[in-house]
Amino acid sequence: METNEFIRELMTKARTAQAEYERFSQEQADAIVRACAKAVYDNAEYLARLAVDETRMGVYEHKVQKNMGKARVIWNSLKGKKSVGILSRCEETGITEIARPVGVVGAVTPCTNPVVTPMCNAMFALKGLNAIIIGPHPRSKNTSYETVRLMNEAIEKLGAPKNLIQIIEEPTVELSSALMHAVDVVVATGGMPMVRSAYSSGKPAYGVGAGNVQCIFDRGIDLEKEIPMAIEGRAFDNGIICSGEQTAILPEEEYDRAIGIFVKNGCHYVSEAEEIDRLTETLFPGGVMNKNLVGVSAMKIAEAAGLTVPEGTKVILVKAPSYGKGCLLSKEKMCPVISTYRYGDFKEAVAIAQANLDVEGRGHSVSIHSLNKENIEYAGERLTVSRLLVNQICSTMNGGSFYNSLTPTTTLGCASWGNNSISENFSYKFLLNVIRIAYRLENAVVPTDEEIFAD
Repeated sequence: METNEFIRELMTKARTAQAEYERFSQEQADAIVRACAKAVYDNAEYLARLAVDETRMGVYEHKVQKNMGKARVIWNSLKGKKSVGILSRCEETGITEIARPVGVVGAVTPCTNPVVTPMCNAMFALKGLNAIIIGPHPRSKNTSYETVRLMNEAIEKLGAPKNLIQIIEEPTVELSSALMHAVDVVVATGGMPMVRSAYSSGKPAYGVGAGNVQCIFDRGIDLEKEIPMAIEGRAFDNGIICSGEQTAILPEEEYDRAIGIFVKNGCHYVSEAEEIDRLTETLFPGGVMNKNLVGVSAMKIAEAAGLTVPEGTKVILVKAPSYGKGCLLSKEKMCPVISTYRYGDFKEAVAIAQANLDVEGRGHSVSIHSLNKENIEYAGERLTVSRLLVNQICSTMNGGSFYNSLTPTTTLGCASWGNNSISENFSYKFLLNVIRIAYRLENAVVPTDEEIFAD
């Protein structure tokens, strides 16, 4: 079947399903959204095993944790929120807001998150009475297919229309492109070429930007407490999370002690020039991230680079010879490697982080460990990122957590800095059309020109 004909067939099924689903109540929609989360939660181990075996990336135990954790936190954030019919009435402004579906959502998903991204996008779409078609990455097509199958099995028991959630079983670049041109709204989570294709589809699109999370350690903190957070974040799922900590920017007088704490907690430190060069060339042959090292363990990276490291090493630390342009270690490393830097005053720490972001990762996130509100806000006012996560594990909490108020999601907007249309965590509200009824304000007072233009 030709590409366009195949996509037209999917769209016809989706339109039919969505037209029926649009008549469902808030309660019915919420029950269906909950069922999607519960299907993944209940099958977290099965889906995690599928993902590791198929993609050959990541850590099984971490994927189980991610499948269960995302199902819990996303459903908890959605339940009780209005998304059907009248959203709000305000007597003071005379505005009544009414939600309507956007129609059919096309979601292109990555091999790094083949379970939770399809689940999250389906939950957001169904929360607003939309249908969804998922275009998975070819490397994870079977895992994503099983995720969709289990969600469909669960929601059909609740009377959901057939074909409400569909997936391209044999994905290609051509099919993904045709899908994005056919649907009403595109959600693109993955590499930058695919995101750029989404934005050029002619349809409203929500994409993501490249990650390269800089991690600043301020003075006055408990390094023994904070450093293990960064290690856990970098080691999680072998470093394939876009919010994973990429660097450790440390006060110069605390640098050696900090390195000792990293090493004590399962890291290996590379500081000799020859080994630094060898590791850099292994990670970035030809200046590009080695695709064969994405999502593999620190032990395998060491083996590939010819490094001798202690058994059970969680993360490889590498002393970066410089920062910013001209140093490949300034880039995102999708594996458990952290580059380290020394700074003098706090302004220099921020300058190092920004220089690295200018190489890759503008618009995404920075992790800061600090008790100094002035320094935190200084960084927030100067760094070109959409999120500044404070004293938390960035890889697992940046996409929303029970311990912060960021919207739980798997799609993180990166603002104009990352060539994105939003600068916040993507949620169901972006998959709603909102009608605003504007009543005349009978008691409105019109100011005079003098009042309007008064100094």
